[in-house]
Amino acid sequence: MAPTPAVHAQYRLSAADRMRLEKLEDSLKFFAYTLVNGRDEQIRKQANDAFIPHLVNALKIRGSFYYPFDSLRQISILYAPDSSFRIFTWQFPRAFGSYRYYGAIQMNTRDGHLKLFPLFDNSEFTYHLDDTITGPRGWIGCIYYRLIETHFRNQKYYTLFGFNGNSLLSNKKILEPLTFPHGEPVFGSPIFSFANDSIPGADRNRFVLEYKKDGDAGLNYDDELKMIVYDELVPLHNEPEKKYTYVPDGNYEGFVWKNGKWVHVTKVFPDNQGPTPIPLPIDFSKKNLIPKDSTEEN
Repeated sequence: MAPTPAVHAQYRLSAADRMRLEKLEDSLKFFAYTLVNGRDEQIRKQANDAFIPHLVNALKIRGSFYYPFDSLRQISILYAPDSSFRIFTWQFPRAFGSYRYYGAIQMNTRDGHLKLFPLFDNSEFTYHLDDTITGPRGWIGCIYYRLIETHFRNQKYYTLFGFNGNSLLSNKKILEPLTFPHGEPVFGSPIFSFANDSIPGADRNRFVLEYKKDGDAGLNYDDELKMIVYDELVPLHNEPEKKYTYVPDGNYEGFVWKNGKWVHVTKVFPDNQGPTPIPLPIDFSKKNLIPKDSTEEN
């Protein structure tokens, strides 16, 4: 079991407010299911448009940061390991196999009042993801399935692992740092280093894997190896410009954290032997992701 993050806030969720949140969660559960599974786009859009204000109203309840919303299976909710914030993300299926992404960051405030940063999907209009640094209004939309925390010289970096159902032909896995340099979220930072490669490359603000729709490329943090591990990809027909044809070739690359950078490793298992990295389903289970219940003692 993952260790429970420390709780820093002084405010504790009351029993009465917990009951209010339980009632509100029933409505949210219906809208969350429908916005993904509704029979047509109009019904899904209506559910999504209803879900957002209902969620905000629930989060306005003092101390809501400690309510896990366990029944919202279609919504990813990840807590920072230091319990300083949590991030909600979900995808809205549109017609013709495309998606729009929605999200919000809820900060953990000492008085229990809501501090929320809505995230606005700008991925359709962002053409150089590797080089982009954005705020909440320029967010590269995706569903986050993992969040890890690293440190360097009093700076915290929260590395997010995301999935984006890019098009009918390809998916993307997105690896990006989140920081709060002035109290507000910033996505992207030049911490992905390729300086040790045989042909050194420039640092990147974000790392993106694009691959064939059914290619099932993996990207995750391996707790035993203490590194990020991902599938090495190759084009099926020797056409490297066609990212939608890329599939795993059985080898693994990765990143290790050194001196404030995620440093690229070209071969995780040089002899092609070793444990297979953890597969990467998008798991919306909230187990072991929430901080200690605020009604309990520290």
